[in-house]
Amino acid sequence: MIRVLVVDDEHLVRSGLRSILEAAPDITVVGEAADGAEALVEAERLRPDVVLLDVRMPGTDGLTAAPAVVAAGPKVVMLTTFDLDEYVHEALRAGAVGFLLKDTPPRELAAAVRTVAAGNAMLAPTVTRRLISSFVERGPARREAARARLELLTGRELEIVREVARGHANGEIARRLGMSEATVKAHVSRALAKLGLTNRVQAAILVHDADLL
Repeated sequence: MIRVLVVDDEHLVRSGLRSILEAAPDITVVGEAADGAEALVEAERLRPDVVLLDVRMPGTDGLTAAPAVVAAGPKVVMLTTFDLDEYVHEALRAGAVGFLLKDTPPRELAAAVRTVAAGNAMLAPTVTRRLISSFVERGPARREAARARLELLTGRELEIVREVARGHANGEIARRLGMSEATVKAHVSRALAKLGLTNRVQAAILVHDADLL
C-alpha cells in the first residue's frame, strides 16, 4: 500500500482528497494535517510515502514547510488551486517532486500518487513544465553557474538530462535516443549523483537555469 499524508487547511478539501485516494485499492491515507508545522510532525510520526502539501495555508504554509518535510523522507507534491503560484519553484528546488491542481480528476490524482511513490517526478503535466519555465530566474550569473555545474556530465548524460527537462519519461527518452530504458535510468541516476541532486525536477530546473532548451 502507498501511504499518503494529506495537508490542507480546509477540512472539506482534506476529506475530498481522502475519499478519492482511498477509493484506489493500493493507496491509503494514513493521516491529515492543517498546516505546515503539523505536516512536519505528522510526516516524522507516520512516515508516509507521499505527502500532498497545500501551497497556501494560514500559519506555516506549504512553501515554508516543504524543505523540512522533504528532509523527513517522503516524496512531496505541492497542491494548489491556481495553475501558476508564485514561488512554487522554490519548493521544487527544495526537493518537492511536482505539483497538482486541487481539481485534478480522481483517476489522475491516484495515478499521480503512484507515479511519485515509484520515484518519478510529476514533470509530464503541461502545467508543471509551464511553471518551471515561467518562474525560474535566468539571469546571466545563474545561467553561467548552472552551465558550469552541467559541465560535470558527459555528453550523453547531458543529452538525457535535457530530455528529462522536456518532460519525457525514461521509456520515451529510450525510444528517442535509441537505447534501452535501463540504460537511460542508469544515466539519469549517475547524472543526479554528479550534480548532487535528489530528483528529476531539480535536474530539469538546472537545465532551465542554464537556458539549454
